Amino acid sequence: MEPPKEKLYVNADDAKTFVQAVLRGNGVQPDHAAIVADCLVQADLRGVDSHGINRIPSYMERIRQGVLDAKATPTLTQVTPVVAQVDGKNGFGFVAAHMGMARAIEMAREYGIGMVSVKHSNHFGMSAWVVQQALDAGMMSLVFTNSSPALPVWGGRSKLMGVSPLACGAPAGKEKPFILDMAPSVAARGKIYKAARRGEKIPLDWALDAEGKQTDDPNKALEGVMLPMGGPKGSALAIMMDVFSGVLSGSAFAGHVTNPYDPSKPADVGHFLVALKPDLFMSLDEFKERMDYLYRRVVGSDKMAGVDRIYYPGEIEELTREERLKTGIPYVEAEIQALDKEAERVGVDKIVVSRRV
Repeated sequence: MEPPKEKLYVNADDAKTFVQAVLRGNGVQPDHAAIVADCLVQADLRGVDSHGINRIPSYMERIRQGVLDAKATPTLTQVTPVVAQVDGKNGFGFVAAHMGMARAIEMAREYGIGMVSVKHSNHFGMSAWVVQQALDAGMMSLVFTNSSPALPVWGGRSKLMGVSPLACGAPAGKEKPFILDMAPSVAARGKIYKAARRGEKIPLDWALDAEGKQTDDPNKALEGVMLPMGGPKGSALAIMMDVFSGVLSGSAFAGHVTNPYDPSKPADVGHFLVALKPDLFMSLDEFKERMDYLYRRVVGSDKMAGVDRIYYPGEIEELTREERLKTGIPYVEAEIQALDKEAERVGVDKIVVSRRV
């Protein structure tokens, strides 16, 4: 068994300050740097560590290789009163998606619904931050994106579809809002890396090896492909993300999106964003009361054996956020070293570590 690694805790505000400094040092304009930093830190606060500030080294490498334009400013084209398109101009996906959802919200306020397609974008991290942007404006939302190949279509063995998240949300009254942010794969790839480090086996339904066979060996799984959740259902969801995000937008699709860790060429990611006014068919108060009732019915339902508590979608992440705002965000030494190396490259201060445990 691998001994537990020392955790280094960083306050959320210090993490944002650090990321903004590194981004500005790489040519990102201040308002764009603030958006990217906020989105990455939101992921870390919610416990989605795979999409937090530890992504900075890979993003900066893409800038250095000239395949992500740090200075790009997205442009917006109004197509109909309720439909617009954002051209990300190969800049940060966070900035393009933020612009897109902001416009979708504006259209929804006036017409009840707003839809934005985003093309020529990049990885935008955790989808839940886009949902939260809509929630902060009192809106329901749908958030789709496509991504680089990681799993096969059902019955296949080669990487073709991305582990592209499906996300949506709805505001509530006194209870917690509904936030769904899920990938169409059986398990996160990070769980396979963890099993490999610890010398543990994985369930046979998580992945295939390089020859397309089921495997419980995590190292062989890393040479192969992830498996979609629910068999053909997860595969179909991954294809759906590609239809709405890639095909519709004019961005890369059908396995041609570039991996964010591959600095060889632009990613050309596509997104699909919808904002919806929750009081279209009833008063806002009635809608929120109904959402609160749904929450109470879900978390108060009879529990299966061995279950102490039922959580609403997004609730565990919100509880994690509340805790990490108090304690700080935990990282390991290697992550801090990688971040500090980026700071050294552009001559800005290293990240501030508040405590070690």
